[in-house]
Amino acid sequence: MEKMARFFSFQASKMGRLRPPHVILTLILLFASFLRLYKVEQYMTFLGDEGRDMLAIYDILHGHLTLLGPASSVGGFFLGPIYYYFAAPFLYLSKYNPVGPSIMVALFGIATVFLVYKIGKEFFGERAGLIASFLYAISPVVIIYSKSSWNPNIVPFFSIVTLYLLYKGIVRNKKLFLIGSGFSFGILMQLHYLASFMGVVMFLYVAATAFLGHSDRFINKAMRFALNSISVFLGFVMGFLPFLLFEFRHDLLNTKNILRFILSSEETGLGISFVPQVWHVFERLFAGLVANYPLPAHFYEYSNGALFLWMVFAIILAVLSTTLFVSLLRKGDVFSKKSLFLFLWFFVPLVLFGFYNKDVYDYYLGIIFPLPFLLVGNFVSKLWETRFRNINPSLMRLSAVLLLGILAFMSLHNTPVKRGQNQQVKQIRDISNLVLSTAGERPFNFAIVTGGNSDYAYRYFFKLAGKEPTVIETPALDPERKTVTDQLLIVCETLPCEPLGQAKWEIAGFGRSEIDAEWNFSVVKIIRLKHFRENE
Repeated sequence: MEKMARFFSFQASKMGRLRPPHVILTLILLFASFLRLYKVEQYMTFLGDEGRDMLAIYDILHGHLTLLGPASSVGGFFLGPIYYYFAAPFLYLSKYNPVGPSIMVALFGIATVFLVYKIGKEFFGERAGLIASFLYAISPVVIIYSKSSWNPNIVPFFSIVTLYLLYKGIVRNKKLFLIGSGFSFGILMQLHYLASFMGVVMFLYVAATAFLGHSDRFINKAMRFALNSISVFLGFVMGFLPFLLFEFRHDLLNTKNILRFILSSEETGLGISFVPQVWHVFERLFAGLVANYPLPAHFYEYSNGALFLWMVFAIILAVLSTTLFVSLLRKGDVFSKKSLFLFLWFFVPLVLFGFYNKDVYDYYLGIIFPLPFLLVGNFVSKLWETRFRNINPSLMRLSAVLLLGILAFMSLHNTPVKRGQNQQVKQIRDISNLVLSTAGERPFNFAIVTGGNSDYAYRYFFKLAGKEPTVIETPALDPERKTVTDQLLIVCETLPCEPLGQAKWEIAGFGRSEIDAEWNFSVVKIIRLKHFRENE
């Protein structure tokens, strides 16, 4: 009985240490998991880019290793391969179902929710961290980018890891943390090149913390800067190594293209659009991510009055949250390591986006996704705890609860889970199976007619079935036309569809042809062409 009493006493003491914030955080993480993992295969995006990635990962799992990743959406150069290697175990465990890598992205997204709490707690307090992580967990934009396999979708996780390790390394003077920060930055640079903005933040932070706020001699400051920079750089080389190996083997091909893009491209540089671009990014961070203000393509769903009030609310929230943030920096030591960390992370990317002269899409903002939630979380928390002489404290708390409730309603009302399932994986799989059954056991060529998609998603399922179509080569490579089969299967994703006379090589290369058969299936039409015979 004495042992039993000690056991229950021990369990009670453990439960006593489970503080309410821990319970709330656990509930937030569970809810974030539900929003990201619920029927993920039915909701995930699976089009040409995703099919291309699955083909590359499939090849890696079958021994064809690569040092090159997908093409960047900015500038047309290539990224490193790290995303493929992250996703490979998940594709294998899912038995080559494309949902595997999407689950990986969702897990990174859930981990990011925790990191938002961690950063918020350390810099603004536990209540602010919980509010920020809750708002981040339910943000529709964040959820959308946490449910599909795509290399930019894990950028927020590695952005936080990179900068938090840098901060900890500087504060604790731990070179291992600085190496870890550089290593994480090397991974980040293989996910999207706009992560280079983080490199500017890191350089300025290392320099500022080495030279400012210290009374020792300049040589000591310079030595501190050099040692910290070398530590970060060593980690970066290790994290970026796969891409560096490719570059050294190919005469720095991508590096030259990147420099050419930065220095001479019309897409970058200081112009009259600088201030509007900075404002657009600032507005999108708070209105789009936190307040769920719709993109222009969805304006038709709301009245002009509702859109106006929605935007005014979002801008007021953004200005108040940012003003409070700046005022807190001014109250403290502006050169403190904590103040500099937040200031540089927020304002440097904001300014750098001003030099980018094209559209800024939401996923470009992944490097600063957590920041508006942290600032708003801090604002709501301060609203809860602030005391004014002539205002009832209960009224301030009610205002904080009301504001949090409005933001939660805005996000949950349009949460992706409530939308219709796109069923893209099933749809592409079913269409691919129909194409294969139509082709029979005979060789076939394949093409799609589309408004902007590519055929890699279909080709992935063809590869899984072991019945890949023959690719039509140019006459220079195939003068005897051996790669042209006796049937061309076409999937028409845009209707009406007139494949005859198409200039697209996959169709034109088949030669003069006529329609042999047509099938309507789901949202597409499948057409089989055969070679034109004049005497028939």
